[in-house]
Amino acid sequence: MTLVDTTPTTSTIPQGDTSEESQSSKFVLTLSCTERAGIVQAVTTFLFERGFNIDEHQQFDDGLRQTLHLRTAFSGPWDYAPERLEEEFRPVADRFEMKFDFFDETQQRVLVMVSKFGHCLNDLIFRWRGGSLGGNLVLVVSNHETHRAMAEAAGLPFVYIPVTPETKADAEQRLLELVDEYNIDLVVLARYMQVLSNDLCRALEGRAINIHHSFLPGFKGARPYHQAYDRGVKLVGATAHYVTADLDEGPIIEQEVIRVDHSYGPTALSTVGQDAEALALSRAVRWHCEHRVLLDQASTVVFR
Repeated sequence: MTLVDTTPTTSTIPQGDTSEESQSSKFVLTLSCTERAGIVQAVTTFLFERGFNIDEHQQFDDGLRQTLHLRTAFSGPWDYAPERLEEEFRPVADRFEMKFDFFDETQQRVLVMVSKFGHCLNDLIFRWRGGSLGGNLVLVVSNHETHRAMAEAAGLPFVYIPVTPETKADAEQRLLELVDEYNIDLVVLARYMQVLSNDLCRALEGRAINIHHSFLPGFKGARPYHQAYDRGVKLVGATAHYVTADLDEGPIIEQEVIRVDHSYGPTALSTVGQDAEALALSRAVRWHCEHRVLLDQASTVVFR
């Protein structure tokens, strides 16, 4: 848990204002449960009784599925931690049969996987270094050496893990070892052009995000932008989603669409598509790292 020092730096501030009691911790609560009366009141009462202030509150009442999804950001007593909040909140959660999580303000640790296309990696690095990604990049893994210089220039460790049909299982095991070694919270497939095994997808369930062009399932396989040009597409887009064993069919977090016309050749379509991919992926990573994405069966609720 990171403690936020709210003490001004001027020398005229009394010594008492630098005490631990003047410090504040920030947390996020996310929950989902069957919709019924009293849920929001129970949450706000729980926080009020412990001296917390609500900084941001969003909820979605799904009338079709009769469920409620909620995200509340709050701040208050410095001596709390997510584990203590979870323990004290348990009676409330049990009463409403809630699925819930508490998070502190520690940034999510992100591992990025990439192959030969580097536009998404470059965009993630740019946003991370500018402080707008929402998470902390800590490692780049690739099945090619192509982008080692890009990663290392940003101060990121680069691990080369070649993949062949014979070494695929060992390569995936090495990836899981790196996830544990670097204490990774989120794996981002930034145009990583390898199909993950079902076992690896299950191991990373809910904490791996992929990006692909939104022509699927229309233009599968190689050279999708050439296929799109041949068919005269008028929209180019990208989809960021959670990784599942069903290839490119995981719960969708974000999509970006850009209108094009007959004057766009394959190269221009590819350039526009890369822009859409980078934008959709960075949004998905930021929203996940800020705990704004709640899984709902095969779908998501995203509190932007």
